[in-house]
Amino acid sequence: MEQPQKRSFLRGLLRRASHVRAAAKKTEARRVSLGDLGIRRERRRSVSGSDTHIPKQRMRVRSDPAPEPSLDQDWETEPEFSKANNSKGKLSLDSSSSSSSSSHRSPSPEPLTQWPPSGIRPNQELTSQEATQLICRGVPLYQGCKRQVPHASEDYFALYATTTENRAKGTDAIDLHDAMVHLMTIKLQSTDAAANPWESLEQPSYGFHYGEHEGSITLNRWVSTASVYPPSIRLKDAGVMPRPMSLERILDRIQELQAGLEEDDPGLMYKILYRRLLRDPDRLLAPHKTLDKQITDLIMALSRPSWFDFSNPKNQVVTRFIFDNGQDNFEIQFQKFFHQLLLALELEMRIQSPQHGGWAKEKLLETIPQSIKWTLALARRWRLYVRVEDFGKFPHQSEWPYKNQNHHLRLTFSDLVKLRYKLKKRQVRLLRRFAQTMKWPNLADTMEQLRQKDADFALDKISSDAFAFFSGLVLPGITFPFLIMNTLLDLDPDPATDELALLRHMHPECGFQYRSSYTYWTACSIVGKVLAPTCNSLAGWVGPARTTTDLSPSQIARIRTRQPKQKLRLEDVDSMAERSEPLGPPADSYPAADYVLDIPKTDAVVDTVRVEMLGLRAAVTTVKTTEKNPETRKFDATVQFAIDGLSWPLRLMYDVNFISSFPCSDGPHALFFDYVYQRKRVDEIVSIKDWGGLYGTNNQQGTNGTSGDANDEERVLVAECFGVRDNEVLARAWCAHWGLSAIVADLRRTCLACAVREAYAATLNVVILIQGQEAEDDL
Repeated sequence: MEQPQKRSFLRGLLRRASHVRAAAKKTEARRVSLGDLGIRRERRRSVSGSDTHIPKQRMRVRSDPAPEPSLDQDWETEPEFSKANNSKGKLSLDSSSSSSSSSHRSPSPEPLTQWPPSGIRPNQELTSQEATQLICRGVPLYQGCKRQVPHASEDYFALYATTTENRAKGTDAIDLHDAMVHLMTIKLQSTDAAANPWESLEQPSYGFHYGEHEGSITLNRWVSTASVYPPSIRLKDAGVMPRPMSLERILDRIQELQAGLEEDDPGLMYKILYRRLLRDPDRLLAPHKTLDKQITDLIMALSRPSWFDFSNPKNQVVTRFIFDNGQDNFEIQFQKFFHQLLLALELEMRIQSPQHGGWAKEKLLETIPQSIKWTLALARRWRLYVRVEDFGKFPHQSEWPYKNQNHHLRLTFSDLVKLRYKLKKRQVRLLRRFAQTMKWPNLADTMEQLRQKDADFALDKISSDAFAFFSGLVLPGITFPFLIMNTLLDLDPDPATDELALLRHMHPECGFQYRSSYTYWTACSIVGKVLAPTCNSLAGWVGPARTTTDLSPSQIARIRTRQPKQKLRLEDVDSMAERSEPLGPPADSYPAADYVLDIPKTDAVVDTVRVEMLGLRAAVTTVKTTEKNPETRKFDATVQFAIDGLSWPLRLMYDVNFISSFPCSDGPHALFFDYVYQRKRVDEIVSIKDWGGLYGTNNQQGTNGTSGDANDEERVLVAECFGVRDNEVLARAWCAHWGLSAIVADLRRTCLACAVREAYAATLNVVILIQGQEAEDDL
């Protein structure tokens, strides 16, 4: 196919030298071999014990740090459920951090159609201002950010990516409420949505996780894969014992807190805390009447190892501790849960007191142990979404299981505690929308069951997962997608759903087939990531997807994959800004001939690619494991394509990621010639083997020589997937087959040049180029 003319490494040096002699100026070299060692874009090939490569020193480091989180003082109001803030995903930097940010919000210029543009000679030297106006206007800039983990050694750190731009609308992250994933993240400092990913309790943050394209993630989420978090530490007993309380007294105090803390009467607040809940060891000499001392006592009381640890993923479906299904010692567990919840509510409301400023609140939350932070998250969700309406008199623990006066009906705790859920109506609407979007096979009967349960006020008695979903008692993290899907399965009266009862968030890389009608996959599973372009994506699920003959009519499948060799390093994140500069290395002047404008021909579509079948082959496991849980055994996934009449099976071997590109404006943009890439039609990439040399073979068949060496490890493959969405599925399956993560760029939002630069910023070798393909209904 037609390729734009690119300049080789040697030719670029000769051309650059000729420009210098012609201008009779002493300009500095802008290439690596001529002295600019710091600008070379180091690429992460593999992680192994023998890899001792040390990247070269960077030429320039941006000194302007990312802004600190802005904290809101409004702590009593419920979060606003309108559109999420428009700044999500594009974390602003100081305007002086780059030359391109000096442009103002003036009217947009005409899009470039040729390079050099009219009025610019091919051999002209552009000033910094001219280059900024012509090349940098509207381009996104990428910068890595490193933050130390509080109270941990320097070996532990969290990595983030910040992106800034001039005029683009939107971000690379999906709207949380449109995607129905707003309950997967929480900010402890306030009830507002997190403006920066480091503000979230859960790390990496799910507020900046899902990308704009189906089955994709954000650049920030990709960068966070290089973070190193410390292991969880079991709390030591601080020796502070809370006062014993009956269940009636616990619920009575929770009801009182619904009206707010007694901050207007410090004496009463002190008496309630230390006469009902805690003991004041200094009540005679120096009673703990100040807020900071009460917070310290509550933290020490919650530090007892006997409390539930909600930071443990096994305990993050919290309603299982209060959903009475007849298990042994349930009444003890029920009372313990509410006792811990009460202490957390007292602590949460004191932390959110107006007496605490934003800075003090942030510093205080940094000192709190991680397990107590998760208990505070539970208290926040309870305070916002759940109310204790009424409760009856509880029998003594020795009298349980308790029967009514006729001695034939067992009463449960849910019969004696009446709760009100502020989110119930909204959650019912969300579940209905989720079922319709997923084209649920038994939709009519399931929606009728939902209507009947709602009319009977019995939605919280279906299951513990349904209880959590309808009440809003959802902890941040991966649990929510499984709560909403399990709720839908529990409401479906079809007996076939009994085969899908083992769907759990502890094994997120999974999916299932239902009644041989469709398959559904989590957005974090490789099958979901690859098939997502031909499916709907909502609430962390991808579906409906095509069926497979390798599963029973209704069966769960866990997908086995390998971790790809292509990984980020800390050094890659540190040098992200330097490796993706739109103007290239800094210089006194910028030759127009150093840049190229490449506009793909989107009308040259490929219509010979179709997805034929999804194959699942049972992985070899022990006999005991297979016999114990045959519904959740692991499978190796394969997608078979028909390409111009020939069948091409591609095994989804590696758990790769697909990163949504950040949008640009005023494009298309010119690209610095040292960003080496090669365009290929999607039906041609199947003949390419080991792109980037991850396996050491350096066998890149089917490539045509462009700029740079033929085996350049940094070269980006641009797969043109215009046309039907099966083309994008083929590109994603090829990436999963070879272990290559990729940037997914829609030409309606991101030009080719910005997509290639983002690939260099993320140290990736593949860009999947699409243009808003329409999904086909046939599966």
